[in-house]
Formats: sequence, structure tokens, C-alpha cells
Amino acid sequence: MVKRMCVKGILIFVLALFLFTPAAMAGEKIKIAFIESLSGPLETYGKQGKIGFQLGMEYATNGTMELLGKKIEITNMDSKTQPAEAKQLLINAYKDLDVDIAVGPTSSACAMAMLPVAAEFKKLLVVSTAVSEAIVGPKGNKYVYKVSRSSSHDALAGAIALVKGKKDVYIATLAQDYAYGHGYVNAFEKAVKAAGGTIIHKEFVPMKTQDFTAPGLRIVKAFKDAPEGAKKYLVLNWAGKGSPLNKLKSMQLESKHGITLSSGGNIIPVLKAYKNKFDGGEGAAYYYYKMHDNEQNKWLIKKFAEKYNDIPDFFHCGGFAAAMAVVEGIKKAGSVETEAMVAAMKGMEFMTPKGKMKFQECDNQALQSMFHFKFKSYPEIDHIVPELIRELSIEDLPLPCGR
Repeated sequence: MVKRMCVKGILIFVLALFLFTPAAMAGEKIKIAFIESLSGPLETYGKQGKIGFQLGMEYATNGTMELLGKKIEITNMDSKTQPAEAKQLLINAYKDLDVDIAVGPTSSACAMAMLPVAAEFKKLLVVSTAVSEAIVGPKGNKYVYKVSRSSSHDALAGAIALVKGKKDVYIATLAQDYAYGHGYVNAFEKAVKAAGGTIIHKEFVPMKTQDFTAPGLRIVKAFKDAPEGAKKYLVLNWAGKGSPLNKLKSMQLESKHGITLSSGGNIIPVLKAYKNKFDGGEGAAYYYYKMHDNEQNKWLIKKFAEKYNDIPDFFHCGGFAAAMAVVEGIKKAGSVETEAMVAAMKGMEFMTPKGKMKFQECDNQALQSMFHFKFKSYPEIDHIVPELIRELSIEDLPLPCGR
């Protein structure tokens, strides 16, 4: 009897040792849900973000896809660019999949729908590419960390590029009638006024608009109120498919009306459409692979060429940057426990392919540089090139606090 009890005790002891060895603990996983527009009008952006996030995790873990001795498991989910779908997927991810962290999306409308879910479940949501500053506004919460640029980044940098140091600058805007478009135009108008320029007209159109004749004519009419000799710009702010560029070019705005088309940086497929159409135009870009001289960007360019025989694009950088924020947050917290990560990421600095980012303590928006450029087309390059004029640093772009 005593012998049996001894044997039983030894077996229990050995089993306990096995269960709590590093090897057994390594069987645990860090679960991440990546919720993106993998179909729908922002599909191109979402798919870039997905690739970028995967590459960023590979870089940050030296190819092991392990952190704190645990395997990283990424579940990709398609929001279809529908806010209700994005919200439900996040509920499912937190509730059914028991993920530690959620990352995404591209659509600002989807992001807004996801905010209360993060608050309800008290779990981390890292916004990778959605731009609207409303995401970190009064409806935001402490569980949301926004790596993507803000509408104010686009606005402040764009105003510096077009207005600063110039006189009699009059600007019309054309944007989509949803959170991203309104967020940009509201912030841009304030920045232009602060820089000494004038917004003469604001035009918002539905995302699925195909005929831009009427908006174009309204813009031309509005510029008749600009004084003679004024510098006139039409700033195009457009995300996804259905760009009005070709229609606007066919209206010969510059040759007939003296109105220069201007746009921010964009993804390579859009820059291909811009070739020989926007030359000389200035703006501000979030990312273009040739603009950034740092270790991460060099790695991204090399790895992307090896895997895809191509160059990394706008939202590849966005997904990569989100991965860097997630990994740095986990390392700093020493765990994936939500409250520990929320505390660790407050004011946290981290490196990305476009340079340093730092979370603004008051609202968790990532402060970051933007890049003033001038467009130029080259016969041997299949897209227009945004050539760097200068980096606009974090200090050059003081963001308002969202809440």
C-alpha cells in the first residue's frame, strides 16, 4: 500500500514538473485577430496591410513567430469593408476565439464601429491603417492604440506643402462623404487657415460616385470668387476604387481655369494612374519606399523583393508598423495581459519602416513624420515618383489631443 502511494506520488510530481517546464509553457499561444478589408472597396489597402503585418511580425521575432516563449497565432478576418461586419468579427474574436489582441482595420467607419467592443471586452485594439482622428476622439477609449496616421497628419503636412510661405492661396477640396473624407477636410481647413490660405469650396461625394461632372463644375464655379493672380488648387482626398482623377483631368482644369490638381501620397497602383498627369504637383506622403533610410525599411525592401519580386507600398508599411507596436508593447509589458499592455504602451516609442513613432499620451495616437514631396514622372518607372523635398518631423506636426 505504502509502495503504491509512493509510486503514485512520484508520478504526480513528475507530471507536475512536465506541465510547468518551459517546453510545456511554450505550447501556449499569443492569439491575434487581424480584421481587415480583404474584400470590398478598400480591398487593396487591406491586403497590403495583411502582408505588412505578417512581415513585421517576422522581422520583430527574427523569423521565429514566437514571443515570451509562446507561438504567435494570427487569425485573419474579412470585414468586407462593412462596419457591422467588422464589429461582429471583433466580438467573435474576443468572445469565441479568446484573442489577446485585435489589429485593424483600414476603414475609419469600421474602426468607429469597433471602438465600443474593445471597451466592453476590455481588450486591446491596435488600429493599423484607418485614418480618421475621431477614432481617438471622445468615442475612443484607453484600449485603442492608433498606429496609423491621423487626418491631422495629412492636413497639417498638406497645408505646409501647399500654403506655407506663399500668398493668395485658394483651395477647393473633393473627398468622399464618410468619416475619412470629413475628418481630413475638417482638419485640412483648420490647417490651411492657420497657414494663411483660404478654403474656397468643399465638395463631398458618395464613395460609389462614377459621374464627377456636376462636382467638377461646382468647383470651377467656386473659383470664380478667387482674386486675380491667386494660386488655385483642387486637393483630391480619395481612398479606394473609383478615383475621379481621369474625369478631372479631362476637364482641363489647369489649362482652362488655372486650377492645379493636388493629392497626397498614395499606393503604387494609384501612382501608376497619376503618371504624366500630376507632374510638378506637391503634397505630403505617409510612406514611399525610397524616402526612408533605416534598418527596418531596408529589410522590408529586401524581403519584399525576395518574396514578391516587387516594391513595398503604403499599407505594407502600415501593417508592418502595427506589428512593431504590438511586439514592443508585449515586450515592455512582459505579458499579453491587457491592463499591463495598456500601461506599457502609454507614451511608448517604437521604430517602423518610416521612422520613429510615439504614442501621444492623451489619446494614444501615434505621432510620426510625414514627407513633403513633388511628383515627377520618369520613362523607365511605371508610376509617378513622389520625390522627397523634406521630412516633416513629429515636432513640425503638433497634433491636437483627441480627448
